[in-house]
Amino acid sequence: MKPQFDLQKHIEQGVEKIVADTIKATLINPKESAFMLRFAKASKDASKRRMKLEEEGLHVPGFLLASITSSCNLHCAGCYSRCIHTTVDEEPKEQLSGEEWQKIFEEAQDLGVSFILVAGGEPMIRRDVMRAAGNMPNIIFPIFTNGTFIDDEYFQLLDKCRNLIPVLSIEGGQEITDERRGKGVYDIVTKNMKAFQEKGLIFGASITVTTENVKEVVSREYLEDLAAKGCKLVIFVEFVPVTEESRHLAPGDKERAYMDETLEPIRAGMEEMLILSFPGDELAMGGCMAAGREFFHINSHGDAEPCPFSPYSDINVKNTSLREAISSRLFEALRDGELLKESHDGGCVLYEKKEQVEAILKGE
Repeated sequence: MKPQFDLQKHIEQGVEKIVADTIKATLINPKESAFMLRFAKASKDASKRRMKLEEEGLHVPGFLLASITSSCNLHCAGCYSRCIHTTVDEEPKEQLSGEEWQKIFEEAQDLGVSFILVAGGEPMIRRDVMRAAGNMPNIIFPIFTNGTFIDDEYFQLLDKCRNLIPVLSIEGGQEITDERRGKGVYDIVTKNMKAFQEKGLIFGASITVTTENVKEVVSREYLEDLAAKGCKLVIFVEFVPVTEESRHLAPGDKERAYMDETLEPIRAGMEEMLILSFPGDELAMGGCMAAGREFFHINSHGDAEPCPFSPYSDINVKNTSLREAISSRLFEALRDGELLKESHDGGCVLYEKKEQVEAILKGE
């Protein structure tokens, strides 16, 4: 019987490997090396804080997802967020301020959260929040960005604040990336990858996996090409179908089996790159990690949600603490029940089973 995949351990080992590789390059990039050494200690201290709180009866996930804006400048084909109208063109006025996000980041650090994954909309629209994140060197902030707002000011910030790690969205090669994201986007993204490599800045890539691109992007050749560009982190996220017309793009059991079988030897042979797959890696751990099992989501208005693809909430961090949000009635019901362990089509079990989630919200 195949042993259960330990995602938390895999991520920790991957970060340690990146840290070790960076330290070896001290003479080339002392800034990165110094930051990684400090973060390695901070990460161990954070783990101890989470363990202490666990003993006190509070389970704190090691990851937080923060969608810091509802605004985006692109109209990617099949975008889940636009289809459910959580992403718009203009910046809504009632979103959390930079000061409010700073408070959330500080609370997360006190609880022992080591990683805050920043998303949107397009997060780099919010330069105020990016600067606030840069002030939290004990937390690493992977920034899921389309890459079109990266300019000289951002390069200076990323060079100064090494805890900010851009994760550039890409769909594979030029044709399929531009087809989904817009003409010219692929050139912008790969140009920025080259600039990051030249400046000695760590970056990653986020790839939405569909039935159409899975063979291309989940291949040693493609991942080796990203590694040659300097990419240290690759996150595969399964496409979430919102309409019946797009359901055929959602990976099924066949595609998931292919990804699992293909990625296992690639991970073993490419230790310089951390490769994650969602929800594939979650399923290998015994179910979805949302609702505070290993992560939860704060949207741009402050609602605490199980994950970005499950926009349901019974608590808002404007009116309470992050600690209380982790223990919300909705989160506890999801963690104690069987819903997170159920099989599903597409990238999110809670979206697929949304009627059951809505019933929990109603207290049924």
